[in-house]
Amino acid sequence: MERMERTETGDRGDVGQPARTGAFTNRAMNTFSPADEEKRRGVRQMKLTATGLLLFVALVYVLAKWASHQGAGPWAGYVAAAAEAGMVGALADWFAVTALFRHPLGLPIPHTAIIPTKKDQLGVSLGEFVGENFLSEAVVRQRLRAVGIGSRLGAWLAVPEHADRVTAELSAALRGALTVLRDSDVQAVVGEAITRRADAQEIAPGMGKMLERIVADGGHKRAVDVIVTRGHDWLVLHSDTVMDAVHGGAPGWTPRFVDRKVGERVYKELLRFVTEMRDMPSHPARGALDRFLTDFASDLQSDTDTRARVERLKTEILGRGEVQDLIASAWTAVRSMIVSAAEDERSELRLRLRASLLSLGARMSLDPKLQGKVDGWLESAAVYVVTTYRKEITSLITDTVASWDAEHTTKKIEANIGRDLQFIRINGTVVGSLAGLLIYTVSRALGA
Repeated sequence: MERMERTETGDRGDVGQPARTGAFTNRAMNTFSPADEEKRRGVRQMKLTATGLLLFVALVYVLAKWASHQGAGPWAGYVAAAAEAGMVGALADWFAVTALFRHPLGLPIPHTAIIPTKKDQLGVSLGEFVGENFLSEAVVRQRLRAVGIGSRLGAWLAVPEHADRVTAELSAALRGALTVLRDSDVQAVVGEAITRRADAQEIAPGMGKMLERIVADGGHKRAVDVIVTRGHDWLVLHSDTVMDAVHGGAPGWTPRFVDRKVGERVYKELLRFVTEMRDMPSHPARGALDRFLTDFASDLQSDTDTRARVERLKTEILGRGEVQDLIASAWTAVRSMIVSAAEDERSELRLRLRASLLSLGARMSLDPKLQGKVDGWLESAAVYVVTTYRKEITSLITDTVASWDAEHTTKKIEANIGRDLQFIRINGTVVGSLAGLLIYTVSRALGA
């Protein structure tokens, strides 16, 4: 019996020592926590109780047999039968419980030491069980639908404190993401994206349609008004500049007074033209400009040569280093603006985000249709994850179990469930004794 107990409890000299593992080590399974040690002490106590009960019924059996031989009466036979059956039940259950964790009495009996020898197979079976019963589409949808995430999330977001918390977390995440990103990488990506998009799309037809709408709405007339007004004011202030320009372009053989007269005449005519164009909405030059813009808008949309010239001009402009530098520098300005807005609790960005979260939460908590949409999105996302990565998830279980040290894992499992298993031994002793007593009684009654 002492040998049986040593075999059952194992060598306790290595308690708390890390077990050797393969390439992977799971510290949780290869170390004993104080709670595990407490459980192991409880298991040892229950083993002593079960073994003590076995020794007790063995002693009762010996005494009952001795009393029977001494002529103590029929009762001794009943007690001996009950004790004998109790010993058989206790030994059978001891064998069954011990066989889960090790070879009984150290003998390599087939189908014993199930946990250490079948650990990897148990891990595979556990992974398959989880995959089939917990990671199926029907189970995921049913569980998520029963939770009602949409309504709960809406009610949670509708609380101002929660909306503030989400706003702060999102702002911090945004700041972190923008800080981690290298400006040169983002600038290169933005520049390439804008250039590629511009190269792939012809801009002339769009420009033509836009110009056509502007002319039809008379939007260009305000621009003409500004130009001629500014031109008139400039001519009034810079008359000498205009006349000097005319003098400079005159032939050298003409008399200076003639050049001066010509310059004055040109200036007066130019000033008159600009003044009339400014003051006369129906000026012929305005009408000519309207016709030119209308024809140009039409050519942009339908004339092949005009469209080709615009595309060449677009390519030349995009290829200039100044334009690429401008595109790249735009990211720096945008990033700085976003980071500053994310850091400022009173910025328009954070205020609008908070208001949007509160509005979304209020709608989600009250609108069944929106709740259904949110639940549907979450269900579809979860189903996609579990169906796409089911093998990876189950392999995590399988690989983790495979990485555990067999001996240490056996001891840890025994520490957690061994106390309940010892009750099986106790119950086997009690039930065996009652069954033996019943069988002996029935046999005696039939024999009588």
